[in-house]
Amino acid sequence: MAIPSLLQKARQWFYKTPERALDQAYEAAKMIEAIENEHFDGNPISSLYGNYGKSSMTYFKGELQKYLNLINLRMTEFRASSAVVRVSDPKIMEIQVDDRDEQNLTLNVIDKPAIFFRKLQFVDEVRSRYRRPEVDAASTVVLVKEPATAPPTAAPSPPLLNGQSSNGAASGAIAPLSPRVTPAAAAQKEQSRSAGLTDRASVLPRSILRTVDRIRQDLDPNAEEQVVQNFRSSRGRTTTAIKFILLLIIVPLLAQQFAKNYVVGPIVDYARDRQEADVFLNMEMEEEALHELQQYEERLRFEVLIGKVAPIREAEIEERVVEKATEIEEEYRRRSADSVKNVFSDMLAVGAFVLLLTTQKRGILTLKSFLDEIVYGLSDSAKAFIIILFTDMFVGFHSPHGWEVLMEGLSRHLGFAANREFIFLFIATFPVILDTVFKYWIFRYLNRISPSAVATYKNMNE
Repeated sequence: MAIPSLLQKARQWFYKTPERALDQAYEAAKMIEAIENEHFDGNPISSLYGNYGKSSMTYFKGELQKYLNLINLRMTEFRASSAVVRVSDPKIMEIQVDDRDEQNLTLNVIDKPAIFFRKLQFVDEVRSRYRRPEVDAASTVVLVKEPATAPPTAAPSPPLLNGQSSNGAASGAIAPLSPRVTPAAAAQKEQSRSAGLTDRASVLPRSILRTVDRIRQDLDPNAEEQVVQNFRSSRGRTTTAIKFILLLIIVPLLAQQFAKNYVVGPIVDYARDRQEADVFLNMEMEEEALHELQQYEERLRFEVLIGKVAPIREAEIEERVVEKATEIEEEYRRRSADSVKNVFSDMLAVGAFVLLLTTQKRGILTLKSFLDEIVYGLSDSAKAFIIILFTDMFVGFHSPHGWEVLMEGLSRHLGFAANREFIFLFIATFPVILDTVFKYWIFRYLNRISPSAVATYKNMNE
């Protein structure tokens, strides 16, 4: 009895070899997808998408190669065994009972061939993302046309096996299939966006090359899939860039307000009350307070003289002036305390901003790519308009007045006296440096990428 039983088990094991090999390959593909989602924001495992060091990338590539080798091995076993054993009958349906309670009987109908082919499709999709090496992607320049269509509707989720969760093949549902951006496509698009045809040395005009390339893409049978991949990549990059911009704005503001109200504020108030600090931080604030008190007294006497106010005795006028002086003193004491708080809270806000810039390097790269896409994607007239607007605003003929107001407001915010010599020196140097940076950017980058925009800028500026 033992020998027939063993033969029966061996036969069952042999007939389940294709399904078992496919399940193991599917598990390895799910592990690769988990690394992509957790460490590379859903992108392929590549240095193009992850801001990691050399040791980290070596580890990730080692894990990737391990799972790819396992997938290749199991898929070879699957092909060899499926050539001998019939994998699945398309007419087979399984019925499983979830609850054996007679009053609440639940049945699950499982389409095994559909699940089988979805696993196979998912494994092929993961393998296709790593067929070409990154060197080929980095050395290829292809123009990619940005689509203007909406993203396609996501494919419906496959049926769940009974008792499975969403963690893997053996213990989870099959994830919906969605095309992803390959390292080759991403590298090609980044190079076409930043450099494009500017780095090519060709005797043909760029417009002819673009036209030929666009025709080639239209005739490409995989053009639709490429368009979908490019759209998803652009959408993810835009979302990440906008989130990072909001993070750069909100985090320093929250840090400044929190430090001013709950950390620095109580300490400054306690120290000033204990030491009986001066009301005025500088002579400019004292002169403003004195001028305000003089205006109040002169206005009060003037209203009495013209009959707008009933005649008031001199002693009563003095009392009102004293009350006003007390109010002005309290107001400027509060302003002085706020100025001291602003110094320390602004330092903490700047520290939070710098900390974001140093820790979110991937966000900076994404933001730079997003801004480059916006700037270089504008028309020539729009580029020239924006350049003229910024140059006239910050380095133009009327810009010194704006810089003067800005520097005086900053001095008042921090409680310093407005030093006219320093302000004039700043206006005489900083806008000049900024103008030089603008001109260098136009000459070095914009002139190479969009010479027609530079010509439009010159014509509009004249």
